[in-house]
Amino acid sequence: MLQRPLADWLPITKKEVEQRGWDTLDVILISGDAYVDHPAFGHAAVGRAIEAEGLRVAIIPQPNWRDDWRDFKKLGAPRLFFGVTSGCMDPMVNHYTANKRLRSNDAYTPGGEAGFRPDYAAVVYSQILKKLYPDTPVLLGGIEASLRRVTHYDYWSDELKPSILVDSGADMLVYGMGEQPLQAILRLLKKGVPFHSLKTIPQTALLIDANEALPKNKSWQDLELSSHQKCLADKKTFAANFKYIERESNKTNAFRLIQRVANKTLIINPPFATMTEKEIDRSYEFPYTRQPHPKYKNRGAIPAYEMIKFSVNMHRGCFGGCSFCTISAHQGKFIASRSQKSILQEVDKVTQMPDFKGYISDLGGPSGNMYKMKGKVQSICDRCVSPSCIHPTICDNLDTSHKAMIDIYKEVAAHPDVKKAFVSSGIRYDILASSNPETAKQNHYDDYIRQLVTHHVSGRLKVAPEHTSDSVLKLMRKPSFKLFHQFKKKFEAICKKAGLNQQLIPYFISAHPGCELEDMADVAVKTKDLGFKLEQVQGFTPTPMTVATVIYYSGFHPYTLKPVFTAKSDKQKQDQNKFFFWYKKENRQWIRNVLQKSGRADWADFLLNKPKTGQEKDANVAKKRGMAKPGRFGKQHR
Repeated sequence: MLQRPLADWLPITKKEVEQRGWDTLDVILISGDAYVDHPAFGHAAVGRAIEAEGLRVAIIPQPNWRDDWRDFKKLGAPRLFFGVTSGCMDPMVNHYTANKRLRSNDAYTPGGEAGFRPDYAAVVYSQILKKLYPDTPVLLGGIEASLRRVTHYDYWSDELKPSILVDSGADMLVYGMGEQPLQAILRLLKKGVPFHSLKTIPQTALLIDANEALPKNKSWQDLELSSHQKCLADKKTFAANFKYIERESNKTNAFRLIQRVANKTLIINPPFATMTEKEIDRSYEFPYTRQPHPKYKNRGAIPAYEMIKFSVNMHRGCFGGCSFCTISAHQGKFIASRSQKSILQEVDKVTQMPDFKGYISDLGGPSGNMYKMKGKVQSICDRCVSPSCIHPTICDNLDTSHKAMIDIYKEVAAHPDVKKAFVSSGIRYDILASSNPETAKQNHYDDYIRQLVTHHVSGRLKVAPEHTSDSVLKLMRKPSFKLFHQFKKKFEAICKKAGLNQQLIPYFISAHPGCELEDMADVAVKTKDLGFKLEQVQGFTPTPMTVATVIYYSGFHPYTLKPVFTAKSDKQKQDQNKFFFWYKKENRQWIRNVLQKSGRADWADFLLNKPKTGQEKDANVAKKRGMAKPGRFGKQHR
């Protein structure tokens, strides 16, 4: 690999700081991830944004929190503040499976080695800094802080916790994608405004004394949530809070949220407007080396970097609003799209990387096909309080044209140094499934599918129906499984015409709130009928700031306050998961017994018996057998 000067990376050691001739630092970033100087890694993007403001910044990646804290001391105290993030993943999701089993690896550490960050890393780092440097402000950011900015359920401790600001002792929190609030904070600090006076920066949260007057901002209206103590006392109160939290996180003109926490008042300022094209382009055009820091060269590859180093992110945000997903809670539902020029410039940079072999691993985003999509009439979006633009139906005001994506795909595919540009991000096939031919033509749906399938699939295309049962899909805010059937037919027809042997890989979730055993039997029957033996499956993992997690903890849907069943015991979860793997020998007798006891011996025969001639080719097998009705079985297993 071509050797670059060490000074091309942001400094991470005292020696590197001194080599730059610096005797003090303005900002020090603490990260739970290894330092990779790539726009997909938050500490790199934030560090480069601070550098662009003319400030001196260094990073302390994966500090040792177990010893004498020498890593936290090695650069001293910064002039302005410490910035703390646990990394690109929530540390608890990083550490534990859905069944709370400890993972044996960490994709954001050299060699994939586990054990280089603590549980609740942002809290641990912040507490250490506050003990060492009590007078230096600590600013939290990243996914852990963002999703824990208000009272939240923590699955791993099985507790309802207050804002992460309480446990961490940090002075302020930036939620969401941090460039805009960070820039506002830095520019005020550079003018000499003290950190403790920064109380009305959009997209930040802070604690003040309960008897202190609320900071004034004439442009904002306030919405007071039920206190943390009331949420602790009553689960339904906690559930009722979440409707307002989710809505205000996804509104154009949001309220400022206020919540009492013991003798403090939590203030969550409204978010910034969605980044403009110019703003998001700037974030991707900093002078990244696009490589891990050289200190890791003898420790092994960093798996997360290996996965994305030849990828190009086209946009941020997701308007799907899925009940179990944290993307909109962190990135927002409005799409921030880069310019075509900026994307193509990054493609040029990727092709110039020394180990590039001609393959772009992903041209995508949180959802692969939302680039450039937004409301046709902004004033309608400004009045909207819906957390999803496509559930229960696609909004009439949403521009779902895929032409801009097709144009970029073609431009990248034509690049002289690109052999193939794949789209590895999961796509929303429901956007492409209009029954109106004129709408489909106007928005280039079929053109997009053809371009995608014939030029940008690496042999397997990921999609996420997540379930087959209408009742569960409704709770998930996902479309009917019938749309998956439609997309599958189009996908296979295009593959056949092009002479391609490609697979559609569907993702599914078990034990989601509202899902019972009969719903998992429904998944097994319908997916087998389509010829699938499922691979990409997972158990539901409750993560903060999602509707599904609120239901899991409270037992109530936050929008209706009606009770919803959720599988919570290990046995209930394991039983649901078995239906994914009906074809495994160890599950077959159990599945047969459950189905026979529930009066569905026909399902057992279809799933477990050797098929009669032509049986599995019958596209209507599942329909002929009939789907279970809610409550037929499963309650006996609660």
